[in-house]
Amino acid sequence: MKLFISAAAVLAVLLAGNFAPAQSPTAMTVVRDVGCGCCMNWVAHLRKAGFTVTVTESATRLSETKVPAQARSCHTGSIGGYLIEGHVPAADIKKLLAERPAIAGLAAPGMPASAPGMAQPGAPHQPYEVLSFQRDGATEVFARR
Repeated sequence: MKLFISAAAVLAVLLAGNFAPAQSPTAMTVVRDVGCGCCMNWVAHLRKAGFTVTVTESATRLSETKVPAQARSCHTGSIGGYLIEGHVPAADIKKLLAERPAIAGLAAPGMPASAPGMAQPGAPHQPYEVLSFQRDGATEVFARR
């Protein structure tokens, strides 16, 4: 006995299951300072690592951000309910999303010379830290690079 299932029947089962399209776990929005060039280098790093990134510019980004002052940089990303400030490596963002710690986000404060989007070919590595931060401004080291 052969079983034939029509496309309409399959559609009816899917609709009955209340399937909502899930947001991609790699979709990120980034707001950068107007005219900043290094931000797009960091975005290229993220895209190469598999993230889908939407970028906008804002002259008032710093006054609107919820990132603690000591952790700020030239752009702020948002992904999976977290804020990503500055040149945070894609590997650290992936770790954040896999582990889902109770923090507000990650930051690579300032513009570390060896961070993704800032590093120059042939330049010696300059160590830097990626910080986790809480909404109250508390920070701690998430990774040493």
